[in-house]
Amino acid sequence: MLKRYVLLLSVVLLLLIGCNTAESNPNKKLTPVTFVLDWTPNTNHTGIYVAESEGYFEEEGLDVEIIMPGEAGAGHLVATGKADLGISYQESLMMARDSDLPLVSVGAVIQHNTAGYASPVEKNIVEPTDFENKVFGASMSELSKAIMKTSMEENGADYTKVKSTNIGDSDFFVAAERDIDFSLVFQGWTGIEAEIRGQELNMIYLNDLSEGLDFYTPIIATSEKMIKENSEIVDRFMTATTKGYEFAIDKPEEAADILTKNVPDLNEELVKESQKWLATKYQDDASEFGIQETERWEKVKDFMVEHDLIDAEFDVNQAFTNEFITEK
Repeated sequence: MLKRYVLLLSVVLLLLIGCNTAESNPNKKLTPVTFVLDWTPNTNHTGIYVAESEGYFEEEGLDVEIIMPGEAGAGHLVATGKADLGISYQESLMMARDSDLPLVSVGAVIQHNTAGYASPVEKNIVEPTDFENKVFGASMSELSKAIMKTSMEENGADYTKVKSTNIGDSDFFVAAERDIDFSLVFQGWTGIEAEIRGQELNMIYLNDLSEGLDFYTPIIATSEKMIKENSEIVDRFMTATTKGYEFAIDKPEEAADILTKNVPDLNEELVKESQKWLATKYQDDASEFGIQETERWEKVKDFMVEHDLIDAEFDVNQAFTNEFITEK
């Protein structure tokens, strides 16, 4: 009888130890990390929300707070240490570094540029020469002008003939109906919304117009200081984030549910359809999620230098790193 009691007690203790091992230790101190988005939450950010909801950050000992950029912008918050990491874009990060903001790209969220010039099909805009004498809706910043000029001139069109008007944050569909002929949008969001609305668009992708326009966009950025002083935290963050995006790649519908659960104001149908489309775009033809190539950075640099957006001495190898990319 005593032996049976001891054996039963041993089994119970083993089960309790197993349960405690499987569950997170409530007393375990997590390292706080602040992550800033570039815009309101959308499917570019799904992997971050998955990593949070599925406990991937906690597994890496991190307590991640997701914040909005505000007027300062994500790049400025990360560069000044007010956020540890955040969402950025290759082209804007390069311009920021050229202005002495020490940002570094540590991973590509989407492997190729999914932005393009969109227009309702009835506008008959199917190639850059069709931009001539049409109204383009944008702020026409120096970068926007450079993108338009390259898009047109490298494809036999006269850049001086395009018209423009600043539509600010206006809804693309309202602006296209009322004020403009075409604008620059992301297929993974606005393009998908058009399909849901039953509105046919012609889409001219930037990366089809010039190799120098195939930006890594968006990217995950941090600061040089963060890498120097807290590289282990960056590494753990990217390990968890990679798991989050791999989940979104393998299970887009479940990932969409996680995003809408965390951000209930989002259009559920739009999120689901966008997530399905982006599932094949996150890693695309890259060997690993998040990896970036020097050759691509150099081509974008050539475009930026040509249009006096950055200095010719810009060092791309200081602007990005694959140090934190998880190899399968």
